Amino acid sequence: MIRFEDVSKRYPDGTVAVDDLSFEVAEGELVTLVGPSGCGKTTTMKMVNRLVEPSAGRVLVGGEDVASVDPVRLRRRIGYVIQQVGLFPHRTVLENTATVPRLLGRQRAKARRRAAELLELVGLDPSVHGDRYPDQLSGGQRQRVGVARALAADPPVLLMDEPFGAVDPVVRERLQDEFLRLQRTLRTTVLFVTHDIEEAIRLGDRMAVYGQGRIEQFDVPARILGAPAGPYVAEFMGADRGLKRLSVTRVEPGDLEQPPVVRSHDGVGDAVARMRAAGDRWAVVLDDSGRLCGWVPADLAPTGDTVERQTRRMEAWLPLGASLKQAFSVMLQYDAGWIAVLDGDRFLGVLTPTRLHEALRRSIGADDRDIPRDQVELVTIPGAR
Repeated sequence: MIRFEDVSKRYPDGTVAVDDLSFEVAEGELVTLVGPSGCGKTTTMKMVNRLVEPSAGRVLVGGEDVASVDPVRLRRRIGYVIQQVGLFPHRTVLENTATVPRLLGRQRAKARRRAAELLELVGLDPSVHGDRYPDQLSGGQRQRVGVARALAADPPVLLMDEPFGAVDPVVRERLQDEFLRLQRTLRTTVLFVTHDIEEAIRLGDRMAVYGQGRIEQFDVPARILGAPAGPYVAEFMGADRGLKRLSVTRVEPGDLEQPPVVRSHDGVGDAVARMRAAGDRWAVVLDDSGRLCGWVPADLAPTGDTVERQTRRMEAWLPLGASLKQAFSVMLQYDAGWIAVLDGDRFLGVLTPTRLHEALRRSIGADDRDIPRDQVELVTIPGAR
């Protein structure tokens, strides 16, 4: 969808902002550009919508050289979101969101309907927020409106320049979650500029790590974290890049252990007897459909009750596909030696600290050898603990 061919940007004073860039962004892909201030990442992005003109090379969008397209027409079909948002203060939220569709000639009613749809998609109720003005919104709400406005004309490409950088960390994480949900729905092609490594890792299908005007490594976040292309990338990603990798490694079925299980309709006496005979200290409680009810310890008094009446609530759980970082966080939050993993409401197994560590090691081994994670054999040094 977006292709850079030998693109450079040199200024009259001799400054080289971008030096011979060549890379592609596939349709529906979200690529993050990350690097220190002044490295050329924003200049790169602005050459897509001709806010900056390249000194050499070509930038193509959908196979068309942007240099051959009228800049105004080009910008109306490319969404653009910046840190300062840039909403019109004298227009309501709904009017701001409908701006580009109206400029493209859509009827007012159709433009407003589309604007209302997008406001709902970004988590704002148009009946509540639509008639408000920008100064009546929080910073996070204004950013949501900025994203909705950029998407209102259904652009094939969305450019985002530090869009969440001006809000506090808690709001930023919520905006990132909302944007990821939105991206999974719309599959817009996105070029996303950030200086925040954690944000780049979390959002990007692929990442471009910039040096000075050049891309030092362009790959999926997990591979950049596990196999940096050189000392610069390794230092830029940080000494804790192994921990950062937790956020891009997902929990898979093969990572789970199968714990002892009792059924909710079992009698307590029978369940306790089976657990004690097997040497189990606890068991997961499931109903007849395999749904998780909770857990019970093996030291229950063998009464005439059913297990269901003695079941304890399961606080430590997460869905299949959650990140290892989320899993580790849940373990710490509940001081848990294991957490339940669910597929919808169906119980799959438990993740333990040992299995979490093994999942991380397999992920790194899979990237190093370019094989599926379940084919990686782990080698443990004898005597190591």
